[in-house]
Amino acid sequence: MLTITQALHDQIVAHARQDHPDEACGVVAGPEGTGRPERFIPMLNAARSPTFYEFDSGDLLKLYREMDDRDEEPVIVYHSHTATEAYPSRTDITYANEPGAHYVLVSTADTDDAGAFQFRSFRIVDGEVTEEEVKVVEAY
Repeated sequence: MLTITQALHDQIVAHARQDHPDEACGVVAGPEGTGRPERFIPMLNAARSPTFYEFDSGDLLKLYREMDDRDEEPVIVYHSHTATEAYPSRTDITYANEPGAHYVLVSTADTDDAGAFQFRSFRIVDGEVTEEEVKVVEAY
């Protein structure tokens, strides 16, 4: 299960809406070994595409060095889908290289008549996708 604060949830959704019609992407880092998402880090979609996201390699290297210096790890890796449901695509599964991370997808398309977005979390390990419950809390 992913437990996330309302503030972080809202920041991820706002970033997805802001970058629409392109896919948004980013990371939420947390203290190493805790599994607790704390620091919101929106990234630039280097692909600038409505159907694909890509972290800029230089930005990603800088981020990992910064997390290492702060004793953090990527707890959430997120991105948005602009025209499809919030479920990992084959490409998303192929690029999922953080087995300990929660992969959050936000859809900015109304694909299920449930409103303007979906917020879902998955674990992706060795190509295997497992959806998990998301619990939104006011604070940890």
